[in-house]
Amino acid sequence: MSFPPSVKPITDAQRVLCVAAHPDDLDFGAAGTIARWVEQGLDVTYLLVTRGDAGGFDDTPREQMPLLREAEQFAAAQAVGVERIEFLEGYADGTVTASLDLRRDIARAIRRYRPDRVLTNSPLRRWERLAGPSHPDHLAVGEATTCAVYPDSRNPFAFPELLADEGLKPWTVREVWYQGGPSPDLYVDITATYQQKVVALLAHVTQTSHEDFEARLRPMLEGNAAAAGLPPGSLAEAFTVLSTG
Repeated sequence: MSFPPSVKPITDAQRVLCVAAHPDDLDFGAAGTIARWVEQGLDVTYLLVTRGDAGGFDDTPREQMPLLREAEQFAAAQAVGVERIEFLEGYADGTVTASLDLRRDIARAIRRYRPDRVLTNSPLRRWERLAGPSHPDHLAVGEATTCAVYPDSRNPFAFPELLADEGLKPWTVREVWYQGGPSPDLYVDITATYQQKVVALLAHVTQTSHEDFEARLRPMLEGNAAAAGLPPGSLAEAFTVLSTG
């Protein structure tokens, strides 16, 4: 199973909500693109489902990991110009499912921030790359976010407490960008913002300090740029973009 071909992205987006399972997901998959959006004047918000408490590669005490990773995400967001970050409560790294509770929490954020565009993890697995993009938390967050986009956030009768108790009116997201999914076909040239992406990833010390992540990242971005027909030396991030209409 794969996605259909991407639609042409809308050109008048003003607000973007980026929903991800873990700190560092957005930076590995989309930081260069997000930096471009910020430069273009878009209002970008991050919504993180977990604090990445199961991450890390050393003997850091487990109780410290979510605190470290939350701080790392704030530093990484600053590198690309994102100032608004929200972490959900009650979801543990490695155990996320596309539950009704998670759908409601994401729908709440959509109604609060009223984005034209949502960027999230892919709900579809990449069988050729089980590690990384196909983490079960990624798939669950992608599925829950898709359900929150349609029908939950736009339907006044879905999770009626959001309207009745919190005054959050229904909102229709116009398009969804998926990162990390199979056969992405929408490419964004991030040559000019690549260094911001690197700085963002370096901020995730618990996740990146054990390896030369550029050694595996840069060839992928170069391959994306080649697939997009960009000049040699260019770098690109890849997505699937779907309309919600």
